Amino acid sequence: MTEIVAGILILGGAIFTLIAAIGVIRLPDVLTRMHASTKAGTLGASLILAAAAMVFAETSTTAKCVVAVLFLLLTAPLAAHMIGRASLDRDRHPRL
Repeated sequence: MTEIVAGILILGGAIFTLIAAIGVIRLPDVLTRMHASTKAGTLGASLILAAAAMVFAETSTTAKCVVAVLFLLLTAPLAAHMIGRASLDRDRHPRL
């Protein structure tokens, strides 16, 4: 049963990661691309890490997966914010 749930989590994570990649390619401007990559990419990676924690079911592996998810949840919004600010600054100062 654990393998089935983990397989569903991996499939869901792969789908969300694919959606993020398609969004980065297809969306028209930097801010919408940034939104697609951070939201869907973080969810996809989190689902895949949750599946890894379920399959291996060891304390050290689960702790590493939890730390990786927390790292993603903390850094993805900050990175998106910095990318958005850089994009807006570039538009205000075209010579840079």
